[in-house]
Amino acid sequence: MTLQPWATHRETRQHGKGVFLKNGEEWRADRLLLNKEVMMSEAVRRFIPLLDEVAQDFCHMMQTKVEREGRGERGKRSLTINPSPDLFRFALEASCHVLYGERIGLFSSSPSLESQKFIWAVERMLATTPPLLYLPHRLLLHLGAPLWTQHASAWDHIFTHAEERIQRGYQRLSHSQSRGPEGGGRYKGFALFELGRNPEVQQRVRQQVRESWAQAGGDPQKALQEAPLLKGTIRETLRLYPVGTTVQRYPVKDIVLQNYHIPAGTMVQACLYPLGRSAEVFEDPLRFDPGRWGKSREEGQRGGGTGFRSLAFGFGARQCVGRRIAENEMQLLLMHILLGFHLSVPSSEDIKTMCTLILMPETPPKITFTKL
Repeated sequence: MTLQPWATHRETRQHGKGVFLKNGEEWRADRLLLNKEVMMSEAVRRFIPLLDEVAQDFCHMMQTKVEREGRGERGKRSLTINPSPDLFRFALEASCHVLYGERIGLFSSSPSLESQKFIWAVERMLATTPPLLYLPHRLLLHLGAPLWTQHASAWDHIFTHAEERIQRGYQRLSHSQSRGPEGGGRYKGFALFELGRNPEVQQRVRQQVRESWAQAGGDPQKALQEAPLLKGTIRETLRLYPVGTTVQRYPVKDIVLQNYHIPAGTMVQACLYPLGRSAEVFEDPLRFDPGRWGKSREEGQRGGGTGFRSLAFGFGARQCVGRRIAENEMQLLLMHILLGFHLSVPSSEDIKTMCTLILMPETPPKITFTKL
């Protein structure tokens, strides 16, 4: 799906569209360059320490908050909160640290005015995008309608923030801040909820994390490699709660799919939400089981194996360019949270969700953090 309001903003401001909004050869040239910076194994090795630093700082902030605001005896206090605002700040802080190589101080008890404006800009841009997808945004632009004015103003601030911090050659990455923080913050909340209401799963993942962290000697990349249940937790979360509910492609030539002739240029769409909860694809689909994604285990998958059942980041040349950052960011955050806290939930009822630009909970779940 082309996000036309985003493209229109860039056209009116004479900004480059960035790889997310491009197509054809122009997209291909930019994407090949970006793959080297954010997708290749060498790039992953460079940014994991940056993400790990932010994840550890987030957990230190949470420990301070639990100790200051929680209940119970000192050292074992518990605090029940809606973690969504803090997870959103974590995603922004981590993204900026990777993209700019600098911290912006969102974990401070009193963030700078500049940081607060940046948070506002990203939140406002995301909030105004869904209605603009179904309204004549160019007409709103010419009329100076408040909805468009707020959307454009938010994007202007995001671009200014990027231009002040990164070299000209990396400005094409500024679009990565748009979907990443909001989507990342939401699915982190879903993951914490599922671990909180499945204590046996949580303990199994924590035990593996403790062993891998001890064996890694403080090397975060090695620790992740030895804790496959962390990645399984992410896949399982995105199976049940895909950030984007569909994957869309337009074939460049006529193809045949399961005896259906698909003409070139026709939109082909995979609906991830029903696919992830289908008993025809997954055994016991509503059970949260990170172990179903293990390489040596094929039970839990209909038809054997796990290929093409995890499509939350897309697949192939146009898969999410921020995939490696998002996966490692989430794994590192979960690792440090599980090392420092026991998670539980006041209510284990299923979360009611809604889809705007992304899948969101109608009401963000509350999580209880208990210091270990």
